[in-house]
Amino acid sequence: MAPSNRSPPPRGSSYSGRDGNRDRDRDWDRRRDDRDRRRRDSPPPRSSRDDRYPDRPRPRDDYSSRKDDRRDRDRRDDRSYGDGRRDRRDDNHRRRSRSPKRDSRSASAAASPKPAAKPNFGNSGLLAAATNTVKASDGSSTVLKYNEPPEARKPTQNWRLYVFKGKEDLGLLHIAKQSCYLVGRDQLVADIPIDHPSCSKQHAAIQYRQVHEKDEWGASKPVIKPFLIDLESTNGTFVNDKPIPVSRYYELKQSDVIKFGQSTREYVLLNEDDA
Repeated sequence: MAPSNRSPPPRGSSYSGRDGNRDRDRDWDRRRDDRDRRRRDSPPPRSSRDDRYPDRPRPRDDYSSRKDDRRDRDRRDDRSYGDGRRDRRDDNHRRRSRSPKRDSRSASAAASPKPAAKPNFGNSGLLAAATNTVKASDGSSTVLKYNEPPEARKPTQNWRLYVFKGKEDLGLLHIAKQSCYLVGRDQLVADIPIDHPSCSKQHAAIQYRQVHEKDEWGASKPVIKPFLIDLESTNGTFVNDKPIPVSRYYELKQSDVIKFGQSTREYVLLNEDDA
């Protein structure tokens, strides 16, 4: 091969400067690649803490692993937060179930204001007491304990009371002129006065009442019959030696024997029409 006649470019020419810059750039790229390869292949530097704890795992530099760790940590936090909310919800439910139930009606009634007291136009008893009051000439007064019922009627038969004390006949009492006869120690109001101390001031009353009873053919007809009522006396009223109920009407029959309190006097009821 024939030698080239080209001579090298002069040292100070621009061509030689461009070649030197290109070589310098190639050297810099080569050194950078070597440095990246050594860093990638060599393990990360150990700190003084890693030297003290050799068994502890070294931290990873991988971005994906750090991201997975962060995701796992967020998951655990969310799970613990949800469990805490569920526990608080259960506690509130148990607390509400243990609390006593309140009646809505009682709560509304307690909250509503009490209505003002309405005027009472009912019977006070004062008018009846004034009507039933009997005044004496000396200024004293007595209130009657007994009022006649609506079915009170005058008798249509001649009823009489024969009074006996033992075997002694003490007289005859006609009890057919009015519908009611009051018996007692109060001379001001008693129709049949009795003086025995065991008897009350207003002891009992003989009352004629109109009642309905059936005849032999089953038809109902009004009949006026005598009844006896004890006015809550201290020692009671007796018919044929048996006590009668207090404040209840007891029907009297022909030839009944009546006694008041512990008095030995006997009052025999007879009907003049049947005698």
